[in-house]
Amino acid sequence: MKAAASLADLDTFAELGSVGSGQPLGVLDGIPIAVKDNFNTAGIETTCASNMLKGYISPYNATVVQKLLDQGAVLLGKTNLDEFAMGSGSTDGVFGPVRNPWSYSRQYKEKYVPKSFSEDGESNWVITGGSSGGSAAAVSSFTCFAALGSDTGGSTRNPAAHCGVVGLKPTYGLISRHGLIPLVNSMDVPGILTRCVDDAAVVLGSLAGHDPKDSTTIQDNFKPFELPDLPDVSKLSIGIPKEYQAPGLSSEILALWSKAADLFKHAGAKVTEVSLPHTRYSIVCYHVLCTAEVASNMARFDGLEYGHRSDMNKSTESMYAATRREGFNDVVRGRILSGNYFLLKQNYENYFIKAQKVRRLIANDFLKVFRSGVDILLTPTTLSDAVPYIEFLKEDNRTRSAQDDILTQAANMAGLPAINVPAALSERGLPIGLQFIGRSFQEKQLLTVAKWFEKQVKFPMIQLEEVKRHNHDVFQHQRSASFS
Repeated sequence: MKAAASLADLDTFAELGSVGSGQPLGVLDGIPIAVKDNFNTAGIETTCASNMLKGYISPYNATVVQKLLDQGAVLLGKTNLDEFAMGSGSTDGVFGPVRNPWSYSRQYKEKYVPKSFSEDGESNWVITGGSSGGSAAAVSSFTCFAALGSDTGGSTRNPAAHCGVVGLKPTYGLISRHGLIPLVNSMDVPGILTRCVDDAAVVLGSLAGHDPKDSTTIQDNFKPFELPDLPDVSKLSIGIPKEYQAPGLSSEILALWSKAADLFKHAGAKVTEVSLPHTRYSIVCYHVLCTAEVASNMARFDGLEYGHRSDMNKSTESMYAATRREGFNDVVRGRILSGNYFLLKQNYENYFIKAQKVRRLIANDFLKVFRSGVDILLTPTTLSDAVPYIEFLKEDNRTRSAQDDILTQAANMAGLPAINVPAALSERGLPIGLQFIGRSFQEKQLLTVAKWFEKQVKFPMIQLEEVKRHNHDVFQHQRSASFS
């Protein structure tokens, strides 16, 4: 992976993948990678950060995990998340919240930490975003070179934006979901978190392609690709969706979005405002469809076959109820209740069927824009930079998720590829990312544009004190003049 040359010496890791065979296993040979704890890993506990799966050890690897191992990747461990990936802060799992490494960066400490906060720093830290916050934090803090997340409504791109890393959600069906514990089958996509776009392309090349164990994957063979060293965007058309100027969008992200559009203009690209008129209905539509599928998927956790089982033995029904009360947190139970309400016979037509029709309209909006000649859409990823944990807790999970997913979930409903690219630091010294959305199965074009943008903005590396002392030259603060 190309980022390796600019970071720590990987000679030790490079030897690991070829032990026993004397030959490298693949392009990821010896590369340390982490996996979100909702992917099955043979012989290693898979919990989804829930008491319901405490102690559960899968007998098989998820397809994406197996592909990583086959390519020689070294699995460092499983990463934390919101329980069953239901959240946007990585704060609601049984292992506790994930802390954003940027909370401990020189950039944040020098610019923001108020004197009124405690001196020991326990009140200062900010969230990672979610639900793949553990994976984003692992990549951001140099614990690993890449990590797997899952992306149902933005769960890879959201924490990538808050943690200053690249977060790729591939086209639905490009990567196998086999072994990913499902949240919303029709939207779930394994996500890729890395520190640069080139690395995301390398990991994608190792994971993509047909899987006979997942009927939703593409039938065609996928050919891994390399991105050009000098990407050219002069012949592209970049669309700016006006509906993404959502309520609550911070002024500094709005300004950054405008500056990014200007960069493309100055490079010769055609930049035009476009409309996705049904976007305003997307978050409500997403909530109905998400909870309906959650209710269906969570029905398997009944205390009989695997996972937690209550000691309640008065009746089968009482054991079911006690098992789910003890195993699931309030967030999961709430989504199950909402989903079952939408699926009731008297509500099915008015909620679930209507939401499916709106989903088709949302997908058609994207199709019309791309058919008009637009190649890539440029949008914000989040409404603001990461908020302090104590502020995040002031609103409930459902409200937070509705706010934090508003700019990302439409791409999931349309099945389109999308990527977060870190673009600048906020006034508080925290990362801000922008999102690029591409045509279905056009990951090469999407990543090429993302790489070009990455080269222009020169996003600064996080300055963690221990790492900075170890290799001062690598992590010098670099910012593009156009984004200062």
